[in-house]
Amino acid sequence: MTNTLADALKKLPLPATTEWPEGRLDVEVLSHGTMTLEVFAPGKSEATRKPHFQDRLYIVTRGQAVIHGEGKPNSLGAGDVFFVRAGSEHRFDDASDDFAAWIVSWGPEGGEAPSPHPSVFAAIDA
Repeated sequence: MTNTLADALKKLPLPATTEWPEGRLDVEVLSHGTMTLEVFAPGKSEATRKPHFQDRLYIVTRGQAVIHGEGKPNSLGAGDVFFVRAGSEHRFDDASDDFAAWIVSWGPEGGEAPSPHPSVFAAIDA
């Protein structure tokens, strides 16, 4: 099955609901086991996203935005990746009109356990 970014973006925003009065800003593209893949396009900004019960990886496909998470803002652009731990509050601000990102969610409720083999990037980021 092939799913394109363009096809998914045509579906957004989803219809307004009580939970999402301005319409939902992400749409599921596929799922398998605990993993889901969604496309996300927030518009200019959004309220704080509700904490998710799984770990999430945002992969920016186009545009720019600022994500507030882990206590500080981070500028993101096409090609950037941002990890959000399960249960963490986060939000996007100052998104360009064309901002879009893939969201990959996976794992058990509460998120994955820390890796017993830290990445070499952990030492670089320190």
